[in-house]
Amino acid sequence: MSDAVSPLAPTSYPEMPDIAGVRLATAAAGIKYRNRTDVLLMVLDAGTSVAGVFTTSRCPSAPVDFCRESLKSGSARAVVVNSGNANAFTGKRGRETTELTARSAAQAVGCRMDEVFLASTGVIGEPLDAGKFAGVLGDMAATATADGWEGAASAIMTTDTYPKFASVQVKIGEVTATINGIAKGSGMIAPDMATMLSFIATDAAIASPALQSLLAEAVQPSFNSITVDGDTSTSDTLLMFATGKVDMAPVTHADDERLGEFRAGLHRLLVDLARQVARDGEGASKEICVTISGAESDASAKRIALAVANSPLVKTAVAGEDANWGRVVMAVGKAGEPADRDRLAIWFGDVRVAVDGERDPAYSEAETSQVMKRDEIEIRVELGLGTGSWTVYGCDLTKAYVTINGDYRS
Repeated sequence: MSDAVSPLAPTSYPEMPDIAGVRLATAAAGIKYRNRTDVLLMVLDAGTSVAGVFTTSRCPSAPVDFCRESLKSGSARAVVVNSGNANAFTGKRGRETTELTARSAAQAVGCRMDEVFLASTGVIGEPLDAGKFAGVLGDMAATATADGWEGAASAIMTTDTYPKFASVQVKIGEVTATINGIAKGSGMIAPDMATMLSFIATDAAIASPALQSLLAEAVQPSFNSITVDGDTSTSDTLLMFATGKVDMAPVTHADDERLGEFRAGLHRLLVDLARQVARDGEGASKEICVTISGAESDASAKRIALAVANSPLVKTAVAGEDANWGRVVMAVGKAGEPADRDRLAIWFGDVRVAVDGERDPAYSEAETSQVMKRDEIEIRVELGLGTGSWTVYGCDLTKAYVTINGDYRS
């Protein structure tokens, strides 16, 4: 983790209210870094339901495999997260570490092992010594408090430069529910499931199948629509918990008519967290928001948006504040999706730079250059083929990205 904070870091942070049924504790176990917290324990009351989505990598970490099995129980009582070591590509030793950690957490909290969830982030291929933090879980369980959200967000950071957390309050019928969330991620960011690591909790009463449906839907325009470098991690994990502490009739189906505001609030919270991740991309100096409209389908629009957002040429042009819209044309054309050169229109911010297959007759280099000086660069492309649309969030590519990743293990 660098001492330098991203220029795109939030200027203020939200208040994080308590979530009834959730307590948090952090500790410094020295897994990779000295003198910083690197272990998080979430303690959840009995009756907490759980949902989760994970990396689509064919080389998943041992904690991802463990969580997929635990998810079948539909119940959660504890979450153990460590930073500094991903416990990925660690073979038999990796599986033994997850077993030891889960057993220690179950004993500390007083629950079954299949009610424990694990997540690890950091270096791939390095064995993780569970003994470093398993021994502190008992004390952590005893000292966990409801107001530890900001500390929890800090404990799971690796190359992140700031903690990422958000909260919303929503109505479910006549009652008010709270949703809190934390996330971490800065590099190896191109989720195809969820995010690097993120943990969401609500005091609403929602059964696991309904919660799973809500989460799978909300992740698409949020964590599944961000990219820093086009690389999907072995460890991506998004878990959501519902403690059921709000006095309400439980939600058992995702189509429950009471869920309208909850669904919208969950979407807002996940987009907020996802954009915080994109804005903290390793070495980033600008956020890039790419919106494709007029595509043949939403799926086609998304693939084109990702082609633009992941293009090193587009990303470096943004870093250099160069309004090189020709690189956007290139990225649209290479995406492998339907596009008609002579129908394209492209905007940088509110300035249309190209239309009908050529430079806009009213194009102003001065106006466009001013747009490129902003912290947030909006790129919009109208394809003129249909009604499909999608937005992807990313960041520019600077020399600092190479510096960070050139010596990540050292």
